[in-house]
Amino acid sequence: MTADDALIARIRPLLSGRDGYSERRMFGGVCFMIGGNMCVGTWKGALIVRIDRNEREAILSEPHTRPADMNGRVMKGWALVEPAGVESDRDLEAWVDRAATYAASLPGK
Repeated sequence: MTADDALIARIRPLLSGRDGYSERRMFGGVCFMIGGNMCVGTWKGALIVRIDRNEREAILSEPHTRPADMNGRVMKGWALVEPAGVESDRDLEAWVDRAATYAASLPGK
């Protein structure tokens, strides 16, 4: 099992009961969607989370976070949470909930 597979297995039960939940293979991993909006995903063992651009600087100042740079291209509406930042189930749940709440606030697709 890869690091992404392990993280996917931890994320799925946190989101699968939410309205509008779906999954799609993206970024070389899995992207979880709420209402057709991308919410969280995995990338090389890290968690990528959808964020409100107005909160970007505050979020990127949190421990274990950095801009989501996917092969040299920074995704401005996303943050990357390093594996240490989601090591505990509590931390992972907090990040997933934060991203899911934001994704659910967006118009459905």
